[in-house]
Amino acid sequence: MLKKDIEKALNEQISIEGSASFLYLSLASWCDTKGFEGSAAFLYQQSDEERMHMLRLFHYINNSGGFAVAPEIKKQNLKIGNLADVFRLVYKSETKVTESVNEMVDLCSRQKDFSTLNFIQWYVSEQYEEEVLMKSIIDKIELVGDDGKGLFMIDQYIKTIRKQPAANPAAAEGDA
Repeated sequence: MLKKDIEKALNEQISIEGSASFLYLSLASWCDTKGFEGSAAFLYQQSDEERMHMLRLFHYINNSGGFAVAPEIKKQNLKIGNLADVFRLVYKSETKVTESVNEMVDLCSRQKDFSTLNFIQWYVSEQYEEEVLMKSIIDKIELVGDDGKGLFMIDQYIKTIRKQPAANPAAAEGDA
């Protein structure tokens, strides 16, 4: 049975994951309208992934005796000038998600809720991968600058990125 403060924190994480999903969706739309088809495809995929992260939390809360709450959708006023801005916004969002996940780890540790702590470890691995990936994309965009040919090549590269799902520590233990 979930403690109320853990349930509240997990529902806040649902909201954060939902906001991340809609940010990716908005940025994908911007890329679509600017001719960055590869980045748009990648960002649409990322939006779906963030939604799956949200649903994973939903199921955990409900299966653990709590009640998952759907997040409010807020309009995002984004200032985007170029492709680098898109991925800087994504990176900033991912670091916010990481901070929240780390706070969840701390809360679960203090509350000695080891089941939820184990569940949250998957998000810890996932967030590390997300931050590294987004930072590498920013680095590549900054490397080519505003050169049209370079941006085209970066966009094509981004389209090819297919992330492997983060390892599930619980599943790995069962395989040992």
